[in-house]
Amino acid sequence: MISWLLIIILAYFFFSLANLGDKLVLAGQPRPRPYTFFVGLLSGLVFFVIPFVNPGYPDSIALFWIGFSAITYLAGLYTMYSALEKFDVSRVMTTIGATQPVFVLILGWFFFGATVMSKTSILAFILLLAGSVIISFEKTQKATGKYLMITLFSSLIFSFNYIFQKIVFLKTGFWQGFIWIGILTFLFALFFLIGRRNREEIFAKRGVLSRKTWPIFIFSQTSGGVANILQAVAIFLAPVAFLPIVNSLRGIQYVFLFLLVMFLSIFFPKILKEKISKKIIIQKTTSIILIVAGLALLVI
Repeated sequence: MISWLLIIILAYFFFSLANLGDKLVLAGQPRPRPYTFFVGLLSGLVFFVIPFVNPGYPDSIALFWIGFSAITYLAGLYTMYSALEKFDVSRVMTTIGATQPVFVLILGWFFFGATVMSKTSILAFILLLAGSVIISFEKTQKATGKYLMITLFSSLIFSFNYIFQKIVFLKTGFWQGFIWIGILTFLFALFFLIGRRNREEIFAKRGVLSRKTWPIFIFSQTSGGVANILQAVAIFLAPVAFLPIVNSLRGIQYVFLFLLVMFLSIFFPKILKEKISKKIIIQKTTSIILIVAGLALLVI
């Protein structure tokens, strides 16, 4: 257990770096098609791994699940960016992050059947989930039906992607599954070039990125790429019964992000400045205690 636990914690650290970069890049409203296209295109970096790791060719059944994994990843990105285009970043990521472990738990039962979890693991899942919800909670305006529909749908799609990745790894092994998911994600991302409107948005002079935001975007996506690899390794190593726990550990990502934002706000306010009140510190500290307690139960 310790191996995948350490790997997923490291993955969520890199996800927090990616989130920090996205927070700076997405200061304005992102356009879903171009941003999904560019992020999907970066999946093609797996081609550079092929000379060192021969992935071979998956059988037809494995290729079927690989295709679904790639499609749900892009669909999740698109729906998430569509939500970010209309609503506040912190609200969207909060809802997606807090609801995804529940979806993963339900879908895991559906695809893999009832899996046995010890009472200690169930308690750890509850503590981690509670910590994730508390640390990401912000008092905002009332959620509308449209907001809930798009954010919950995005969370559900990402949850399917989580499950499909595990199915792929069970059928192919790690490197074959990981590389072919990257290849198909890259190829499916090219479909965004179909249609004049899509091409105009993607290649517009005032595109989704400026000269100032390009370096941040590269940093963000590099961090996200490392995080995705580590997360994939954790999904590969973790038993099916622990997939909801792997996902519920996302609260650690919010802990890292909170600490990074607090550091920048205090020492580099020109880069990023956010209000840090006594109430926020108490809220985050409470969630950190719950998350640490959940981790302790997993290690025991």
